Parts: sequence; structure tokens; C-alpha cells
Amino acid sequence: MEQELTNFLNTEIWNGRSISDVLTLEFLASTAGSILGAVVILLLGWIISSWLQSRVQKLGKSSRHLDDMLFEFLASIVRYVVLGFTILFVLNTFGVQTTSVVAVIGAAGLAIGLALQGTLSNVAAGVMLILFRPIKIGDFVEVAGKMGTVKQINLNFTELADLTNVHVIVPNSEVWGNVIDNYSVNPTRRAEWTFGVGYGANLKDAETIIRDTIMADSRAMEEPEPFIQVTNLNDSSVDFLVRVWCSAADYFAFKADMTRQVKEALDAGGVDIPFPTRTLVQAG
Repeated sequence: MEQELTNFLNTEIWNGRSISDVLTLEFLASTAGSILGAVVILLLGWIISSWLQSRVQKLGKSSRHLDDMLFEFLASIVRYVVLGFTILFVLNTFGVQTTSVVAVIGAAGLAIGLALQGTLSNVAAGVMLILFRPIKIGDFVEVAGKMGTVKQINLNFTELADLTNVHVIVPNSEVWGNVIDNYSVNPTRRAEWTFGVGYGANLKDAETIIRDTIMADSRAMEEPEPFIQVTNLNDSSVDFLVRVWCSAADYFAFKADMTRQVKEALDAGGVDIPFPTRTLVQAG
């Protein structure tokens, strides 16, 4: 029985130490010291990470020119990086070789990155959108073939409300990787129409009617100077190209209203508006 107890106490259990080594006061004291040190490191790491996170968040709120969402994202990264190093320090206090742990984490990170490369590309594009701000909430834009008002820009996707108020979600990689048409950046836009009149119409009278009708509207701008000229001779019509500047907010309504009003004004002025015709000749 004594021999069996001796063999049991000499059994190696951890880092070359046997059970009898572990039960010594010296080992217990060193272990208690390591545990106490680990607890202190964890508390310090937690406090420092929380403080840095709050500082980065406050930095984003310090100016209206800085984007809160970007700094919330950066604050989270800072916090988790500090906590990661804290865990490595804790492991080091217990004699764990942290270089091997870092290698394992790096390999795992590479595998996860390859598996989630689509998601990570959206996150990277989201950071670029938030950082460079080619679009912002409230802008009317056309991105990735979708047109609508920007409602939200997250790290993974951009939310739009289209012209029929349908909720549209576009991945950020599609937004950042394609041409962006932002209709809200410039305060003014140039409306453009093409009006056709018959070859027998008096072109001077037709031009006067078009000009007076459009420029009588309060939404039409005198400057830059409107452009109203004959630019094309079609098979059955003489085409006037009309370009007039207006406020960007009035663009769609102004363009639609003038299309109708000019047509009615030309009719009232006796100006012929042709339409394609076809003459059928019956063979002998």
C-alpha cells in the first residue's frame, strides 16, 4: 500500500511536476501568486480597454464632421485588441508559451477570413463609405442599379427607400465598387426636354412659346442662361432641345409639369406637333 501511494505521488501531472511537487507549500505559494497576478492583469486590462473605448467614442462625438458609426466601430476594435493582449499576458504568467498561441490564433484568423471574405469585403467597404462619405443619410442616390433615398449605412450594407418606398438593402461592396450617382450633393440641376414641331411650323413662334411657358414658372432659373435651340431634323419633325436650370428639389416635378404645359401651349398657339405616319399604297 505504501509503495502504491509513493508511485501515485510521483506521477507526473503538469509541466514535469508530480503530485508530490504540486502539494508543496512552495508550489502552492507560487501558484497563488500567479493567480493573483492574473486577476490583477485581467482587472487592469478590463479597465484600460473600457477607458480607451469610451475615449474613442467621445472623440467621434466631439465634432459633427466626424462619423459616430465609424468611431463606434474603431472603439470596439481597440477594446478587443487590448483584451486580447491581456489574455496573452495572463497565459504568460502561468508559463504558457504565448508564441504558439499567437500562431494558432493567426492560423484560425486566416481560415475565418477566407471563409468570410465576402462579409469582410462588405465591412471594409462600409468603413470606406463611412470614412470618405460619398453618400450620407438623406441623400437621393443611384447605386448598383438601385435608385432611392439613403436611410442607413451599416458596416455590412446600405439601406435605401426607393421611389415607391420599398426598402432596398445593397451590400456595401456593391456600393463602393460601383459608380455612385448622388443627386443631392449639388443644390441645382439642369432639366432637359426635346420638343418636336412640324416642318410647316413657324420656328420663331414655336421657340417663343416654349421659352415663355417654361420661364414663366417660378422654378425656372434665369442664370445660367437657358438653352433653347433647334438641334435635330427628324423624318417628320423639327426638334427643339431645351435646357433650363432649377433647384435639385424641384427637378422631377418641374420636368413633368413643363412637359405637359409646353404641349398645351403649342396646341393653343396653333403649332403643329407631328407624329409618325405611314402611307399605304395599293399596287395596281
